[in-house]
Parts: sequence; C-alpha cells; structure tokens
Amino acid sequence: MLSSLTPLSQGQLKLLETCPRKFQHVYLEQLGTPVSPEQQERLAWGSRFHLVMQQRELGLPVESLVEEDAQLQHWVTALVNTATDVLTPAPQTFRESEHCRTLNFQGYLLTVIYDLLIEDETSAQILDWKTYPLPKNKTWLAKDWQTRLYLYVLAETSDYLLEQISMAYWFVKSQPQPQSIKFTYSNAQHEKTRQVLTRLLKKLDRWMDDYCKKGTPFPQVSEEKGHCTDCNFAFRCQRTSETIMSDRTDLLPNLADIQEVSI
Repeated sequence: MLSSLTPLSQGQLKLLETCPRKFQHVYLEQLGTPVSPEQQERLAWGSRFHLVMQQRELGLPVESLVEEDAQLQHWVTALVNTATDVLTPAPQTFRESEHCRTLNFQGYLLTVIYDLLIEDETSAQILDWKTYPLPKNKTWLAKDWQTRLYLYVLAETSDYLLEQISMAYWFVKSQPQPQSIKFTYSNAQHEKTRQVLTRLLKKLDRWMDDYCKKGTPFPQVSEEKGHCTDCNFAFRCQRTSETIMSDRTDLLPNLADIQEVSI
C-alpha cells in the first residue's frame, strides 16, 4: 500500500500515466506478470552489461565478467572506443556510477538512479546505457518519464543552471557502432514537468483515497488507445473475452515496458 513519502520511480510514473488500473494491479495488489525466457535473457544480459560498466568506472577488473561472453565483451569494447569523451575521466570532475537521488515532491520521494553522473564546475551530464539499438524516432524518448524525471530531479537537487544540465542515452547495440541521443534542458521543460507531476500526483492522492476508503478501483485506460490488446490484465479488467484470452499465449510484457533493475 502506498503511503506518504513512498518512492516513485520513472517506471511507476509511466505506468500510472499510461493506465492507472494496471498501476493498481502491479503496485497495490502486487500481481505479477510473466516474462518470456527470451525477455528474461535480454534483461539478464542488460544487467551484466550495466555491472561491467559500473565495475569499469570504479577502476575494478572486468575480465572475469566478460571472458565467457564474447558478445558482452564486443559491445563493452565498442562503447568504450566510441564514447571516449565521456568514459575517459577528466581532471576536476565528479563521476559516479549508479548514482541515486531522491526528491520530496508532494509527499512522495521521486527516486532516480543514473547509470553515470558526470559533474564539473560548469555542467552536469546524466548518462544512461540502453542495451538495444538506436530508436528510429527520438520524439517518444523526449516525452518518456525517464528523460523528464531524471533531468527534473537533478535540476532540483543541484545548483546548476538548467541550461547546464543534459542527459545522453547511449544505445549500445546500434550499428555499425554505439550511438547516442542527447537532451539539453531549459526553464520551459522544467516548468512543464513540474506541472505534469503536480497534476498526476494529485490524481494519485485522490485515487488512493477512494481505493482505501471505498474500495473504488483506479480508472481504466480508454480502449481506443490500444493498450489493452497485449496487456496481461485485459481479462481481469473485462476488456476481452475468456475465449480470446485462452487462445492467446503471447500476452507477455513488452521489454521496453519492463523497468530496468539497478545494480
């Protein structure tokens, strides 16, 4: 059950905004969703990659982590050779892998974990490793809660000017080499995120109050948005027939919707 000062991550905010009812099933009722063996392997590989990058940043040996995985070794080497400007420590900088920050916002702890945070006297940059190829359209990434929340929390918990803050995603498996997408920050973006967060968390307060006191379920997403088609909870939400559900064996979560596990 959620309570005051409950941590909220970018993945939870994304789900809350996408479908409040699914948020209820996953986080309040603790109902699990199946993950295919292929998706599980991709998640495990991503965790190993993040661990190698963390070990490397700490100056620890990584040979034992990559020697039995040629693919892992290949992509780590490719990223190191491509992103030399950010992976080569410079003087007078603060660098930390798996850097965690929290922000008290309307009684919730907005929680972020940066794969790598680099700060100097004039700038602060968040880096995030993505273990899938570069997306064709970066518009959705700019609107994703990870981008919005990560930049917002850093701005609110540091003394940097907003234009001195940026975030870069590195897509490890892009061809022919890893590629990045960088987002700069501004006052307009910061204020818009603040307004959206305020509205969303006020709704969460109201939904939680009704859920706890009256047993009122969280709102369902509109069927027209198409999210119910491949949702594990479609039958539970009475959005499809039992026959259709029994015939569907592929109703597994999209890998992009599974929140990354921090090391």
